[in-house]
Amino acid sequence: MSAGAILVRWSEAPSSVAAFYRVLFTTLPLLPIAIWRYRDHFARITPRDLVFATLAGIALALHFATWFESLEWTSVAASTTLVQAQPVFVAAGAWLFLRERVTQRMVLGIVVAIAGMAAMSLGDLLGGILVGPRPLYGNSLALIGAVMAAGYVLAGRSLRQRVALVPYVVVVYSVCTVTLFALVTVEGHSLVDYPAREWVIFVGLAVGPGLFGHTVINWVLAHLESSVVSVSLLGEPVGATILALVLLNEVPTAYTMLGGIVVLVGIYLTSTDSD
Repeated sequence: MSAGAILVRWSEAPSSVAAFYRVLFTTLPLLPIAIWRYRDHFARITPRDLVFATLAGIALALHFATWFESLEWTSVAASTTLVQAQPVFVAAGAWLFLRERVTQRMVLGIVVAIAGMAAMSLGDLLGGILVGPRPLYGNSLALIGAVMAAGYVLAGRSLRQRVALVPYVVVVYSVCTVTLFALVTVEGHSLVDYPAREWVIFVGLAVGPGLFGHTVINWVLAHLESSVVSVSLLGEPVGATILALVLLNEVPTAYTMLGGIVVLVGIYLTSTDSD
């Protein structure tokens, strides 16, 4: 999953187009499997579950759209760290909507994570060091992406107890694809006028971060609490930062590194409470 941010940076296509093809090319290989082995499962999806799956798909589309766009304006380190702050929002949402517990350690983790976010977003600006054209704007988009990802995880946590993996992801990814298609259409971007290099990147986004990333996350949602699943994603910003340093020659600032470490500590505290 850490390669996702690098591939987005390498792409010269509009961010919404890259997001659209990532989800489309993730969905297409799953359709024959769904029709062949899980056709009966679709008939068992209740109208209520379909509504939640639709909401999850829309949330996922908004997550991709805002996060991909954030990478145009801020550093890979800041964007990937902030977008993976979703466990902070998952913990709050799980308490509000799924009646999962929130302890003092979780509250401490949320406070620590917020402090780290502030350090990342404001430290470089106050110090006059900018990585990216508009880092504060990019960081804000990444945080919106984190909120959307939390909604997606929470909806999946509930649905995956009742709906098999392949039917679930096919429905959610299909809704996500349609939503992103609508966004691309509204923005007036072309869907076909791209060189071969871009198509390789689109496929890479689908196969790596898509099929072997998000689809696996959906599978484990049936077996673990949503907050535990979210903490497994802490490796993404670390890996993405290293890849950006090696492949993009992008050196994170001291404030980004310090704030990022604080954010990761806060996310860890929020997601691994053992009281």
